[in-house]
Amino acid sequence: MADVPVTAGEGVRRRDFLNVAAVSFVGVGTVAAIAPLIVQMSPPADVLALSTTEVDISKVQPGQGIKTVWRKQPVFVRNLTPAEIQAANAVPMSELRDPATLAQRTKPGHLNWLITLGVCTHLGCVPLGIGEGENKGPYGGYFCPCHGSAFDTAARIRSGPAPINLVVPDYVFASDTVVRIGEGDES
Repeated sequence: MADVPVTAGEGVRRRDFLNVAAVSFVGVGTVAAIAPLIVQMSPPADVLALSTTEVDISKVQPGQGIKTVWRKQPVFVRNLTPAEIQAANAVPMSELRDPATLAQRTKPGHLNWLITLGVCTHLGCVPLGIGEGENKGPYGGYFCPCHGSAFDTAARIRSGPAPINLVVPDYVFASDTVVRIGEGDES
């Protein structure tokens, strides 16, 4: 066979084209393989719809509480009485397993409104104490019937196996009578 003369510029261009085409093919294939994984990790539409919940607190009298749902979890909204606020403030921080003041667990100007997830931090049971006549435990807050964790009026762990206080979700007061759970600290 006779050698066909190839100019240097023409050979380089073919090789460059093959390299660019191969890298592009691999890049497109990688994006096609990873895209479904990234889409799968984003929250589904029903969760996004539940990302915030508005609660009307106008009818909750001092000493009463209501249970609502946010992100498929119970949330306790409690209107503390002056006696409950005083009892929470009287507890020395040295006695608490997870030290936090009532003021740190509520919003400024709304010390009487305690909003927590209604899920025990031990194994996820729903504590008693938000409903009328329910066992509030020895500290007047909440009592987990599953393993005996007792929380005080500020929903702080006082006895039992729960390692930390009931969790305070992000929330804001949209007005004097409406609380929006699931929004950052804007108030």
